[in-house]
Amino acid sequence: MEDQSPKRIRCKAAVCRGAGEPLAIEEILVDPPKAYEVRVKIICTSLCHTDISFWQAKVSPVFPRILGHEAYGVVESVGEHVEGFAAGDAVVPTILGQCDHCTSCTSETSNLCDAVPPTMGPGMRRDGTGRFWDEQGKPLHDLLAVSTFSEYTVMDMNQLVKLDPAVPPKLGCLISCGGATGVGAAWRLAMLKPGSSVAIFGLGSVGLAVAQGAKMCGASKIIGVDLNPDKEKFGKAFGVTDFVNPSQLDKNKSVSGVISEMSGGGVDCSFECIGVPSVMAEAFRSTKKGNGKTIVLGLGNDKDEVRLPAQDLLYGKCIMGSSLGGLKPKTHIPILAEKCMNKELELDGLATHEVGMQEINKAFDLLLQGKSLRCIIWMGK
Repeated sequence: MEDQSPKRIRCKAAVCRGAGEPLAIEEILVDPPKAYEVRVKIICTSLCHTDISFWQAKVSPVFPRILGHEAYGVVESVGEHVEGFAAGDAVVPTILGQCDHCTSCTSETSNLCDAVPPTMGPGMRRDGTGRFWDEQGKPLHDLLAVSTFSEYTVMDMNQLVKLDPAVPPKLGCLISCGGATGVGAAWRLAMLKPGSSVAIFGLGSVGLAVAQGAKMCGASKIIGVDLNPDKEKFGKAFGVTDFVNPSQLDKNKSVSGVISEMSGGGVDCSFECIGVPSVMAEAFRSTKKGNGKTIVLGLGNDKDEVRLPAQDLLYGKCIMGSSLGGLKPKTHIPILAEKCMNKELELDGLATHEVGMQEINKAFDLLLQGKSLRCIIWMGK
């Protein structure tokens, strides 16, 4: 009888050979999925600031590597013991897993699955090995066990979310990481209530998604903070009610002081969406005493440390980190997709540019120059 098991696939991928180097379109080999794994054909992907951090070797400097983690795809084949997925299913990858059985997955307060724990280093999360090879037979490292800058990729079944095929690929791509992180932080972590006040530091894709999440929750004052004056109009389109440009303040005024004046003593919740320790501290200072909360969403460098005014902690303020905005991916991403489809959330505007795979380096240029929010990269072009 003929062997029907999946075989290696030859396809194209955008490979990063060294820190900060332009990506090269290369022919690669992708292994078949092992047990509990799924091989996915990537329809479109997008570039996130997290990809930039790995590309610049600020985090986990390992090369050669296939970057990318926001995407929409279709299941091509499944490995042994895979449940809930079949060839042809519409899916999005996530940086976090969800097995629904471990202590974290059954907890209401944690979204870091113990079965496939998150790691910054390369390797699949169950066995630590890779699934990509170049034409010389040398291994290509993955990113976050996802690697979507390839026409085909292999992921753990716990890191895949099935979507209604009616969800457009571009929208699926946007809510697989950045959009989900921002909305989730406002909706699930901050648990904003109608009339809440918030400050968002950094109006990139994640910050603007926070604004949409805050608006959805009924926040009445949504203050956006960014050095780029063009972000004011973007912010207003996503729900920002007030805008602060730190470069335009008087020298004797701090951003936190201005926000305190605007909000009557500090905001209920601030969100740091950049990954800079000094900004994290300023976001913390911007919240009110008693129960002010700061949520850090930006990815810092490996050795970054944050300094905070210790007495503010005694006044009831708190600061916390977040992965994927506190969302459990399989549970909450389909809900976000439904909210987007019925226009309760408006995230389509995050996709400001589109390119084909051959132009992937243009996406890097646009993001680094501050000209794009999310650039959708179509893999078949």
